[in-house]
Formats: sequence, structure tokens, C-alpha cells
Amino acid sequence: MTNLTRLTAGDAELTIDPEHGCRIDSLRIGGTELLLQGAHYGCFVMAPWAGRTGYGRFRDGGTVHQLPVSEHAAPHAMHGTVRDVPWKTAYATGTTAAFTTELAAPWPYAGTVTQTVELTEDSLTLQLGVETAGDSFPAQAGWHPWFHRTLGGDAREVEIGFHPGWQEERGEDHLPTGRRIDPGPRPWDDCFGMPDGVDVTLTWPERLELRITSRAEWVVIYDEPADAVCVEPQSGPPNGLNTHPRLVTPIDPLEVATTWRWRSL
Repeated sequence: MTNLTRLTAGDAELTIDPEHGCRIDSLRIGGTELLLQGAHYGCFVMAPWAGRTGYGRFRDGGTVHQLPVSEHAAPHAMHGTVRDVPWKTAYATGTTAAFTTELAAPWPYAGTVTQTVELTEDSLTLQLGVETAGDSFPAQAGWHPWFHRTLGGDAREVEIGFHPGWQEERGEDHLPTGRRIDPGPRPWDDCFGMPDGVDVTLTWPERLELRITSRAEWVVIYDEPADAVCVEPQSGPPNGLNTHPRLVTPIDPLEVATTWRWRSL
């Protein structure tokens, strides 16, 4: 049976599944579930890359590495390698927890990914760290939460509020072209730049307001599904291993954090 980790603070309840990618399985506020349920939903970790890596290939110096292509995102490699593997629980209290997993094939470098979780009565803070166990390598990290479009049988859909600096133009292959454009209309499966840090507010009218912030400067918003909205803070854009590589070295790990803060309406 899956060994779930449960945290509670006030009327907030969080469930984490370490055995299946350290995925946040459930976030309930006042008894209302915010996250879509199911093995591929909730909120999962994206590392050591986020979103699509173009055609599964990335270059590190003079070496080109080939990653497995994802069936549902062909011909690209999607969302990293740690979202389906078991993680170890480093510690867990009533309101905080920490988890680790080792990077392994098909990722070509040794390293460790750490996720820490802190729940309060009105907020959730998530932190990711990517460390090398030897050679330096480019990496990205972020989160992919699936929020319900409507809450608790209410027919009113969530509203998305944010003010990005730009939208990454998306090519026919779903990769950024390198051009920055003015944000287009919904629906989106797009990456936006927020140079002052991610700041996106989800509002379920007369129910709940959820503000997602991060010092990271990139967010992917995916609202094409009929039942969900995804707001994904991440350390770089899709295909960033090739276009915006962030090198993880023995003295400089990759660290990224996000805070979700809520209030009832």
C-alpha cells in the first residue's frame, strides 16, 4: 500500500505520495479539493528539465545527449525523469516534510533532487534543489500542478490574473521560437516571462483566491483541458537545456521555490 505523507495546518490538508514521484496528491482547503485527482495529476516535480526538451536532445559542451522521447509529447522529451520514480522521506512533521531522489538513467549525470514542503493555515511553500554528485551539468526544475477549473460542483470557472512581461512565441513543434511576443488570448499552452518573478492569481468567484509566487522568472500556463488549469513556475523556459542552460556545479546547486497563498472569498 502506498505510504502517503499527510500534513495539516488549520483547515488546510496536504497529501504527498513519495513512492510516485513525490507528487502532491491532494490539497484541500476547508474540505474543498483544489487539485485534479489521478496518477498523472495532482502536482508533480519537473526535474532535471521542465516542459519539452526539443527532440530529446541537449548539448553539454561538445557532447550531445539523447533523452527518450515521450509518447504523449513526441518527438520531444517531457517533464524530466523524477516524476514517476520513488523518493525517500528525509523527515516529516505535522506541517513540514523533506524528500530526496537520485538522478539516474536515462539522465546522463549523477545527482540528487530534493523537495521540501511547508504548510501553514493559509500557505504552502515548496522548494526544489538539484545537486550534482560529480560532473557539472545543465538543469531546470519546476512544478506542474493541475488545479480544478471549477470547485465543488460550482459552475463558475476559475479566473487567471497575471501581468507577464512577454509570451514566448510557440512554433508548430510546440517549442519556443526565440521570439518574445505580446501575450495572446486564452486558451494557452504557453510559456510567459515574468522578470520580477512569477506572480499569478487564480480566483474561483466567491469561493477562493490562490496566489502563486516564485522568484523564478518563467511560468507555463496550460488551460486547454475542459476540467483543469495548470500554472507551472519553473527555472527556465521549455527547451531551456538548449536555449537557457543553467549549469549545476559542485559549489552551485540549482534552487527554486514557490509559495501558494490562499484566502476565502
